Amino acid sequence: MTPPAAEAAQPAPAARRGRAARAVVAAAVLLALAAAWVLWRNVVGEESVLAHDGTALRHVDADADPTTLARGEYLARAGNCLGCHTARGGPPGAGGRAVATPFGTVFSSNLTPDDETGIGRWSASEFRRALRHGRSRDGRLLTPAFPYPSFALVTQEDADAIFAWLTSRPAVRQPNRPHELRFPYGLQASLAVWRALFFRPEPFAPDPTRSAAWNRGSYLVNGLGHCLACHSARNFLGAPAPSTQAGGAIVSAQHWYAPSLAELHEAGVADGPPEDVVALLGTGTSARGSAMGPMAEVVARSTQHLTASDLRAMAEYLRSAAGAAAGAAQGGPVATPAPAQVMARGRAIYTDHCAGCHGPQGEGTPGIGALAGRRALRLRTPHNVIQAIRHGGFLPATTGNPRPFGMPPFRGVLRDDEIAAVASYVRGAWGNDAGAVDAMDLWRAR
Repeated sequence: MTPPAAEAAQPAPAARRGRAARAVVAAAVLLALAAAWVLWRNVVGEESVLAHDGTALRHVDADADPTTLARGEYLARAGNCLGCHTARGGPPGAGGRAVATPFGTVFSSNLTPDDETGIGRWSASEFRRALRHGRSRDGRLLTPAFPYPSFALVTQEDADAIFAWLTSRPAVRQPNRPHELRFPYGLQASLAVWRALFFRPEPFAPDPTRSAAWNRGSYLVNGLGHCLACHSARNFLGAPAPSTQAGGAIVSAQHWYAPSLAELHEAGVADGPPEDVVALLGTGTSARGSAMGPMAEVVARSTQHLTASDLRAMAEYLRSAAGAAAGAAQGGPVATPAPAQVMARGRAIYTDHCAGCHGPQGEGTPGIGALAGRRALRLRTPHNVIQAIRHGGFLPATTGNPRPFGMPPFRGVLRDDEIAAVASYVRGAWGNDAGAVDAMDLWRAR
């Protein structure tokens, strides 16, 4: 039997219901405030797509004179628009290319001026909104696999020129393929929350303390060229880290590693001549390395077509990018060397399959780069070495290097344990002093 005092201490049912109701109301208010904040963050700074009289624009309102069209084509190459919006073997710009992400597969859209499946009915203002704010013509939010966080820096004049050129090209009727994203990443609500947390539509602002060339390089690297979309570390929700933060990122589609542009032991270029950067971006090869994997495609489709002045501007910006000095002080990550027996096995495989082209001591042969001292072999992750051995290393064919040497794939010749051994050898021999490669590394690189 409950003592009378204990009964008096127990809250009355009405009081308990009152507290529960207040908690529900408080939660509802917080939820409403959070939803309002997300909504506000998704529209703040977004330009209108309406005419001055409030009606929707439904015409091409970009100047389409020959000079604008030529400029638009150049800018589209700088942004590698058709590279992403062309499926293998498909019509240029008609979309359908699969882009693998950690959250599922995204398919690029049709950028040809077809009225039904492309951008034929778009206005330049609607295109600018999609490019710089990640919102499609019908108001849907675009997945950030389309790098609108970088394109937010693109000027109105450049966006309009790109649109004018795109709408001058042949129309291709090809319906857009729905994305295949895992729940809940493809929901509009999820995209809205992501944007509220990580997207700030800030236009490009030149640094008055820097040269015109430096500012042009910053605009191309951070904005139109969207280099940091691949070369920045990302958090668990796929949001890029600040450009000054150390660390590159795995390019999900091909599982190559895009090294950090801020660290000298990775892809920082502050310690080398600008001519090396110009050569790499313009021809695909330089004294310090060569472009392979996804970067080879970027050079072939985009950067080789840029003017020498734009390439020099990019080099000037990259050489002075914040974080390079810190990267020099950090040095490379501490590596665990491969056991002696693994190195001996790797040396034997290298002698049989690799020395004929790369030299017995990794010194290289005419037209084929050396491996000794090659920074690309000393990256924190061995992804690129593994992928080059498995799938081959093919430089882009460019005007400056029209017949590059290519490395054949060895996945049909070497077993996984042999690939791990020879990768460990080239990463650890000739003073490279990088870490060993094991079965787990090969699994991750798949």
